[in-house]
Amino acid sequence: MSWQQRIENTLYQRQQQGLLRRRLAVTVSAPASLTKGEQHFTHFSSNDYLGLSHHPAVIEAWCKGAQQWGTGAGASGHVTGYSPCHQQLEQILAEWLGFPRAILFSSGFAANQALIFALAESSDTLIADKLMHASLQEAAALSPARYRRFPHNSLEGLTRQLRATETVNRLVITEGVFSMDGDQAPLAAISERCREHQAWLMVDDAHGIGVIGEEGRGNCAQQQVKPDILVVTFGKALGVSGAAILCSDAVADYLEQSARHLIYSTAIPAAQAAAVLASINIVRYQPEHREKLNQNIGHFRTQCTQQGIMLTDSLTAIQPVIIGDNHRALAVAQTLQSAGHWIQAIRPPTVPVGSARLRITLSAAHSTQQIDRLVEALHHAL
Repeated sequence: MSWQQRIENTLYQRQQQGLLRRRLAVTVSAPASLTKGEQHFTHFSSNDYLGLSHHPAVIEAWCKGAQQWGTGAGASGHVTGYSPCHQQLEQILAEWLGFPRAILFSSGFAANQALIFALAESSDTLIADKLMHASLQEAAALSPARYRRFPHNSLEGLTRQLRATETVNRLVITEGVFSMDGDQAPLAAISERCREHQAWLMVDDAHGIGVIGEEGRGNCAQQQVKPDILVVTFGKALGVSGAAILCSDAVADYLEQSARHLIYSTAIPAAQAAAVLASINIVRYQPEHREKLNQNIGHFRTQCTQQGIMLTDSLTAIQPVIIGDNHRALAVAQTLQSAGHWIQAIRPPTVPVGSARLRITLSAAHSTQQIDRLVEALHHAL
């Protein structure tokens, strides 16, 4: 089969299965507002959990940073792209999250892949939660290390895999909050298993940082866990973009020598680092944003229960409504959009086959009235 035939056949099959994806040009003018053409929507599909992407202090920090350092870093951090502002952000991250070092990356995807590709060799074993992020799944599958998976959040499954592997170096990989289900990993118990079997623990807390725990330190801090490696991103609750790996001095030095995504990529702009610094300051010292988010989560779940809408056990900002069938999930999402609520249907391969869903995400920027209108529309659409 030629490339052209393969491409056309794949697109046709995805169309028939209700799996074809399209990008849509929209304007997000405020954390809870979205415009597509002339239509206006309340935005319930964003990872901007605290509404900080439009916070005046974060915007001002980026603008001042661009005036001082320009709009781009101009080079890899190993050449001239590493400024005092980048250095300050790494130092603040390390101090805030309780690690010796932090290394900046352009995205969470890049950070996850850089870590796995730099660390894993053929004599090592990677043991990962089956629902971990695609960036980690791909890196683990392509790395030379042995790759083993355990059922989602299953301590028994993790223990079996640890007992079944005898390699000297074993890295257990999980997430703090899982992006499609909104549930949290039992990190305290996972960390204990890792200690018992002398394995390292890596946690991707992209959806926990900023919204969970004291000062928004994330899921690890809330469960009093110190993983060997922690990945955090700046594009969710912090409202900006980029990521960092938190680790020991030795691992940081090793990544500086070996992480190709770091060495061969232009660094994030210094102005972006300044915006992240401003966002971290808000997260740490203005807890009212987290308090408002938690109030919104509780209100949404209470209203759904009263309307007989089935939810998962998620207590985070990610509130999935499982539909099952791909075409029906698309239809329900379209009905909600027609009522002015921007929600997308999430389908395989992003989620397991048969679990197509509405991925509703709440923000501190939502009002009680907006949530009430969404629940009413959900009740009628389902």
